[in-house]
Amino acid sequence: MTTIDTVVIGAGHAGLAVSRLLTRAGRDHAVIDRGRIGESWRSARWDSLRLLSPNWMMRLPDWDYQGPDIDGFLPAGRFVRHLELYAQSFDAPVVSGATVLELSGPGRSGYRVVTDRGNWRARHVVIATGPGLPRVPAGLREVVTAAAYRNPAQLAPGGVVVIGASASGVQIADELNRAGRDVYLSVGRHTRVPRSYHGKDVFWWLERTGRLARTIDEVRDPAAARREPSMQLAGRPGELDLVTLQADGVRLLGRFDGMDRMDGSRARFRADLAETAAAADARMYRLLDSFDDSRGERPPALVPPTTPSSVDLRRAGIGAVLVATGYQPDYPWLRLPITGPDGQIQQVRGITAAPGVYVVGQRFQHRRDSAFIDGARHDAAYVVQHLLACSAEPAA
Repeated sequence: MTTIDTVVIGAGHAGLAVSRLLTRAGRDHAVIDRGRIGESWRSARWDSLRLLSPNWMMRLPDWDYQGPDIDGFLPAGRFVRHLELYAQSFDAPVVSGATVLELSGPGRSGYRVVTDRGNWRARHVVIATGPGLPRVPAGLREVVTAAAYRNPAQLAPGGVVVIGASASGVQIADELNRAGRDVYLSVGRHTRVPRSYHGKDVFWWLERTGRLARTIDEVRDPAAARREPSMQLAGRPGELDLVTLQADGVRLLGRFDGMDRMDGSRARFRADLAETAAAADARMYRLLDSFDDSRGERPPALVPPTTPSSVDLRRAGIGAVLVATGYQPDYPWLRLPITGPDGQIQQVRGITAAPGVYVVGQRFQHRRDSAFIDGARHDAAYVVQHLLACSAEPAA
């Protein structure tokens, strides 16, 4: 059992941001990860994925993007290299290949962190483990999740039903369509934004107008804000949304509503595409109105097609169903009473009810950009500041 001041669980961008700040403060700590640095970017992303935010938004504590394409979008593999160089820059104490089996306590000498590569006793623990497990709608079997998808050749021959029209769903649907697959895209509630507006990237506008810095205390419904779908975007210039996908031949459907037959061959879809698309377009136009009052050229609204209430997957030649409906929390190793009924870690600005246990990288943890690469630095700074202040107090 190794005794240490702080254990950080997760060596992604948020965990490394915490590690950099602890290193700057001279605080003894270890960063443990089930895989390698940036593991989810290595093993839970498709081959062609690029970051959705431009390179100038890769700001981490004491580390910015220094490449030549400040407005470009880094491929996932190069982002992993970016994180590796970041860790090397301050000799981050990363322990790779250590799967956490238990976090419990606190005992007299702190919290107990049990892994398959050793155990730690720590006065402080910072959880930075990412979004969790892919969420799969009830009734579906033999699906491929967005986290498991790599490229079109991986899927069985034939058409593909993609369920979910947020960032991952629309990008994968576009890639499959470009590869010659017949693609059906099931659309639920989604967030539509243009890639660029008046010649500026949408993230430039979101930062300029203070929307990324908006805190959870400033929104009317915090729970709804934390459930907001990710923005329909691709990491490249040009638009990718339901309008462009429909124009390119992707068949749009309403929200997935379960399977009809016991053999699972007929999928049901709600007749709600027109409603959800109109709501998303209205929210987008309100957002653009908040950017400026020029009322310049706006992206066209979707003209929704007539959608079927069900699709016989066999008759339609569907070879695969791909699910891109987000993630659900997954902390099977957590033996502390700090999760809510929804399984999420309950926190205020990253501080949990367990003294000395923190969390970073949560969706809308405090600011709207808390879960973004660029936003983690703010929550990391607050958490480390609190940790250091509490360290000045006598241990319990």
